[in-house]
Amino acid sequence: MDTVVIIGGGWAGCAASISARKAGAKVVLIERTDMLLGLGNVGGIMRNNGRFTATEENIYLGANELFEITDKLSRHKNIEFPGHKHGSLYDVTKVEPEVKKLLDSLDIEVITRKRVVDVIMDKNTIKSIILDDESIIDGDAFIDTTGSTGPMGNCLKYGNGCSMCILRCPTFGPRISISQKAGVKDLIGKKSDGSYGAFSGSCKLNKDSLSKNIKKELNEKGVVIVPVPIEKIDMSKLSKKVCQQYALKEYAENLILLDTGHAKLMTSFYPLEDLRKIKGFENARYEDPYSGGVGNSVRYLSMAPRDNTMKVIGVDNLFCGGEKSGLFVGHTEAISTGSLAGHNSVRFIKENKLLEIPRNIAIGDIIAYANEMIKDKEGLMKRYTFAGDNYFERMKRLSLYTTDKEIIRKRIEDSGLLNIYDRSFI
Repeated sequence: MDTVVIIGGGWAGCAASISARKAGAKVVLIERTDMLLGLGNVGGIMRNNGRFTATEENIYLGANELFEITDKLSRHKNIEFPGHKHGSLYDVTKVEPEVKKLLDSLDIEVITRKRVVDVIMDKNTIKSIILDDESIIDGDAFIDTTGSTGPMGNCLKYGNGCSMCILRCPTFGPRISISQKAGVKDLIGKKSDGSYGAFSGSCKLNKDSLSKNIKKELNEKGVVIVPVPIEKIDMSKLSKKVCQQYALKEYAENLILLDTGHAKLMTSFYPLEDLRKIKGFENARYEDPYSGGVGNSVRYLSMAPRDNTMKVIGVDNLFCGGEKSGLFVGHTEAISTGSLAGHNSVRFIKENKLLEIPRNIAIGDIIAYANEMIKDKEGLMKRYTFAGDNYFERMKRLSLYTTDKEIIRKRIEDSGLLNIYDRSFI
């Protein structure tokens, strides 16, 4: 049977698995840890700003399943916090088992606690991958969704050391770039000062370690904003964050908490001794990363050059999605790129023309725009997300941003792509 092998079980890898399976292929998904979703286990923000538009575009394209799960598990819907409207916050403590059940129901073979360490090539084609136990898995098409974070050495070199984050490199081993193993030179993102990588943009606090008043307000409203003492305000931290959509002065002047099951603290890291001096945080304890008082994971250290169909340039049968495919920020962005990669991997196997989503659709535009921007030095210092910063402003300028579902549906329908991801080629 025609087989698609996906390496990396984050949101992008799961989305690619679903779209490839729906397109008719046998699918094998390999995840090096013992849980799917990766950073999705500590993220949680959906539908804020332009992500609402992109979510509905995905649903009308036929990539609805994962959004149905995050919508169902949202602790809060239609909330506002600085710079963001109509957001939803899914429960990070419940989402991964639901996604695993979905993949099982689709007969997707999920292999956990195995790392891909090398590839077997025939000229420019990947024939097989080699796992860390020396077993070999053959495939007809491969998708690299290994992300851009870690391993420990990179967090030490470009950050403040291993922060003991959800990716758990010390336990499960380092991320390995499949595209680089196949002979493709990866791209590296930069901070505004020219140094490599960027810190993950938030930490998670144990909700029970906060005061009763903060916990109550967080559970009821989903958002709590607490002013930072003036002498502790540090604007310079904003430029180091992955999530430039949250690099607003409000995020330096306040502690902004979101309820995702944990208390999501919207800063890359905050010294624990300083945090505990703020009223309501006297007993605060980090849940992720455990060293959130010192640092955070470093991202955007490994991106594959690709075209707008998500095919990696230089390897005939390799596709990519999520952060591996560019300077994208967020779950919605990962699902968008992963879904297209999975769908096109099957088109490739059956020798059909690969799908490029047109630019009158926000998903198609961000994929193409990010690809254009990373070709120069300045573009490697920016981040691309439907939720804010430069790309959300672009969405508004191009009239791509809307919360009107009928307008979104009509765009997809007029492009001839309604439920395209439900089409089987095998």
